[in-house]
Order: sequence, then structure tokens, then C-alpha cells
Amino acid sequence: MASSSSSNTIHHSRSNSLPSWPHPVISQLEESLHSIRIDLETGCSSPSSLSQKLNGLENLHESVDELLLLPLVQHAFSQQIHGGWVDELLDASLRLLDLCSTAKNSLLQTREALQELRSRMRIRKGGEQALDAEIRMYLSTRRSVQKATKRVILSLKSKKYDSASCLPGIDNEAAVFIGLLKEVEATTVALFESVFCFIAGSKPRTSSSWSIISKVLKKRVVSKEEETDQNELFKQDTAMKSLISCRSRDIIEYPMQFLGDDVKNTNLSIQDLEDGLEGLYRRLIKCRVSLLNILNH
Repeated sequence: MASSSSSNTIHHSRSNSLPSWPHPVISQLEESLHSIRIDLETGCSSPSSLSQKLNGLENLHESVDELLLLPLVQHAFSQQIHGGWVDELLDASLRLLDLCSTAKNSLLQTREALQELRSRMRIRKGGEQALDAEIRMYLSTRRSVQKATKRVILSLKSKKYDSASCLPGIDNEAAVFIGLLKEVEATTVALFESVFCFIAGSKPRTSSSWSIISKVLKKRVVSKEEETDQNELFKQDTAMKSLISCRSRDIIEYPMQFLGDDVKNTNLSIQDLEDGLEGLYRRLIKCRVSLLNILNH
């Protein structure tokens, strides 16, 4: 799902203060912003869609890094080095790094729990009782991750990221560039919120819990369109909970092949997201270094 609360704070109008001959880097940055906003408004939160959006976000921050290396930007900032906006930009860069790191760690915990579960399913040592215990351990890890992730989501929803806030005492040229950076921050936060909603396993608005469970228990084939609309981790968690519930009443035996396929596919999806976040994290560090270099000269 797209982050409606954060994306609503993103302003879509271009500043009239931009020069009539914008540098190609500025044009590229604005085009990337526009593209990501459109992607966010599609509302699709499948792992493949989120991975694609993260790649776009990495490209956006590459444009930011190039922007910060432009002499006209460095000159504009150097003339306005004193002011609250300096701390604001530095705080924003740390905020984004912290959000990215938190998302990576949450995915890592989930993936490691899934890998332990998958290993137990492959070797089948200890029988189904051992597998019961491993599934319960996975669900315990997921509850811990969900609890922490939902706190982050609430924090993001409670903070307004306004890209058009007033910048008193700043000349027009510097204000334009700072405004662009604030728009990038708001857009990045909006996408992070979508990632955190996926990690939390937020229930899709149109999904059926029974259809999710029956995919494992009845080997039902789910259409591609229906599959796209489902949060993969929500589906995985629901299936695991259902299996534990049914097993406790001796209703079923584990459908090992189908359960194993689901775990494998979810694990691969998480790895793709981790890779996207890792690339973005490295890019965010480069942007922060470039910003610090400007402010220290």
C-alpha cells in the first residue's frame, strides 16, 4: 500500500524561483521525483514493486548527490551557511539513514527466522513437533518485528514532512535548492512508510484471510492479480498461524511442498528488498558526506 499520510505532504508544484535554464541535474532530479510520486500513488505494495521503487529512490538520491556537487549549489549554500536550515538538512539526512537501517534490520530478522524454518523443513529432524516449535519461533520473531515496525509507522504518520516550509533569512536561490532537498526527504519518507507497512504485514484492504489459508491447506491456485494485491508477509504469517491452529487440533498434516515453496519465495522477496535498501543506504551516506563537505568549506 502506498503511504497516504506521508505522500499527502509532498507538494507537486515546481517552485517559480527556479531559473528558466535549469541545470540538467536539476531537471533529472525533478523528473525522478515526479516518477516516484506516480509510483507511490499506484498503491501497489508487492515486493517486486517495492524493490523497483527502491531502485528509483536510489537513482533519485544519486541525482541529489550530483546536485550537491554543482558549483552553483555549493556557492548558494556557502553564502547561507549560518541558519537553522543547516541543522535541519543534517538532521534530515540522519533521519533517512536511521529509517533505512531500521528497515534493513527488520527484514534481516524476518529472513533469518525464515531460513531457520526452511532448514528445519528440509532436514525434518525431530519430526513435526520440532517443526511446530520452529514455526512458533518464527511467529514470535514476527510479532517482535511487527511491534517495533508499527511504532515506526505511527511515528511517521504523526510527523508532517512539509517540503514548502518557510525559510526565513535565506535568499531565493538557496531556498530553491533547500526546497528540492526537502521534497526528496518527504518522498523518501513516503516510500519508507510503504516498506514498513510491508514488513509489518499490514492486512491488505481487499484480501481474504481464507483465500490466503486455503492456498496452503487446499493447494488453491491464486491468480496473478489477486497475488499482487496481497501483502506477502501477511499471507505468510496468516498461513503459519492457521497451520499451528489446525495442528493443535490434529486436523491436518503439514503440506510440506507448498509450505516450503511459500517460505522460499518469501525469503527471496525479502532478499531483493534488502539489496534495494542496502544500495539506497550507501547512496544516502554519499549524499550526507557531500552535504557535510559543503558545510565544512
